[in-house]
Amino acid sequence: MSSDERFDDLEAELRALAGSLDVPAPPPERVAAAVRARLAEPRPARRRRERWRVARWQVARWQVVAAVLVALVAVTAATPQGRQAVTAILRYAGIELRLGGETPAPVPAPAPLPGEREVPAGEVAGQVAFPVRTLTALGEPERVTVSDGGRVVSMFWPDGIRLDQFDGRMEPFFFKRLGAPFPEETEVDGVGGFWLRGSHPLGHITRENGEAVPLRQAGPTLIWQSGEVGHRLEGAPSMARAVELAGSLR
Repeated sequence: MSSDERFDDLEAELRALAGSLDVPAPPPERVAAAVRARLAEPRPARRRRERWRVARWQVARWQVVAAVLVALVAVTAATPQGRQAVTAILRYAGIELRLGGETPAPVPAPAPLPGEREVPAGEVAGQVAFPVRTLTALGEPERVTVSDGGRVVSMFWPDGIRLDQFDGRMEPFFFKRLGAPFPEETEVDGVGGFWLRGSHPLGHITRENGEAVPLRQAGPTLIWQSGEVGHRLEGAPSMARAVELAGSLR
């Protein structure tokens, strides 16, 4: 039996085992809300929550599920066909990250956000329904835009630094397609976030019909949520610098 045939047999067995596990699944909206709340918690609070005692049978059941899923991904990724099929979607802070498969092709031509227009910095607060802040470490931005009917505020500084702020409670309306390297978890002032190291396609999802509109090829980006506002900070040369800049948000 060839190695590919052995992988196929093992993958089939793992899928069958996963299908036989009777694990109650909460509604997706409850899962999403729980994940957002967990990421928004300061790290000490998360540690306290993790120390809560859980019944042994629940722990054992989820350990089996986790082991099956990890093994299934490992086996699938070990074959040429499987490497293209391993995908995941992570939704956080108004952004949908589409992960896996081949490195996506770059967006050939940049496009603006819907209704994007430049506004004086002093007039931004009156045109949006969420609190707008700025990166004090960089001083005043060179320019500011408001887009998508007041749902997005973008600030621009020299050297390609860009900060987008938007209503993070909404269903995702930015999307990013990512191959390797995958997002790295980090913190901004004690709040969970993700660092995206590589260049990647950025797009916009229209809420009326779900259409995905490519925008441009984005650079390294830090994403996080503070309160009810989602943030994406693009253009910092490293995760450490991005977190430092994000920490100056006032």
